[in-house]
Amino acid sequence: MDKFSGQKRAAAHLFPPIDPFDQRMMDVGDGHHIYVEQCGNPDGAPVVVLHGGPGGGCSPAMRRYFDPALWRIVLFDQRGCGRSRPHASVRANTTWHLVADIERIRTALGIDRWAVFGGSWGATLGLVYAETHPDRVAYLALRGVFLSMQRELDWFYGGGAGQFWPEQWARFCALIPEEERGDLIAAYNRRLFSGDLMVETRHARAWASWENALASMESDGGGGESPAEYARAFARLENHYFVNKGFLEEDGQILRDLYRIAQVPGTVVQGRYDMICPPLSAHKLVAGWPAGRLHMIKAAGHALSEPGISQELVRLMSQVGEKRDRYGM
Repeated sequence: MDKFSGQKRAAAHLFPPIDPFDQRMMDVGDGHHIYVEQCGNPDGAPVVVLHGGPGGGCSPAMRRYFDPALWRIVLFDQRGCGRSRPHASVRANTTWHLVADIERIRTALGIDRWAVFGGSWGATLGLVYAETHPDRVAYLALRGVFLSMQRELDWFYGGGAGQFWPEQWARFCALIPEEERGDLIAAYNRRLFSGDLMVETRHARAWASWENALASMESDGGGGESPAEYARAFARLENHYFVNKGFLEEDGQILRDLYRIAQVPGTVVQGRYDMICPPLSAHKLVAGWPAGRLHMIKAAGHALSEPGISQELVRLMSQVGEKRDRYGM
């Protein structure tokens, strides 16, 4: 099967490409300026799109999951990545800074309540934001749930996923001396923040390649080599957040605080064969969230571009957009 066939099939479910009607750089303090754009219908139901990573940045394809006649689509690059500046910076860059940034964007755009759409780390951030500001969230649409728990990090960086992808795992470990492999997140941290640009870039590309290789059901394990600038921001930010356990108070904080969003409706779209964020987290999330429901996609992995996931998210967001009054948007 052609390696691009899955992407082509996913694109078939999306709305046509669109351009923003508003683009701006927003000063959020601490020396950070974040890129924000709006697309679709200025009078439509508002939705904020939270990209993954941390450090992944937004892409034009993310605009296409929403009917542009129904939705006012707000996308932004989180601190330190994409078009936001300073690039690859972890200074004043925590989950709580990002939650505050989301509120700054909402206020600046004059939005009272909006839908929150996010996958992987974007699901983590969306849940933390909703638990902090439940009155501002009309609907939660989540994909590939990551709860920023130690068991999830142990799975992906401690050898669990490596049992399914031993060749790729061996490549990921090979850059680290054997005596440091007991904690690969810490070992990579020392190199991603070494101050030597060549060392940082080499390890950043290895970090990104390990994740990219496992994202799709149709992956041949190659993953490809990410551009140096993208890889460095992605790896540094993701590693920074993982070293700091997502800047949460305790392991399982998101599950602990689900009572805060008990009345916030939402849907989780989860790939059954997600190697990066296994379905256990989505299952536990919905089990403790009375207003949440789970759609398990039987032949899908982690990526937003998985055909079954794309199809379901487009269907879901069209349905929610058509019923905006029910959700108070």
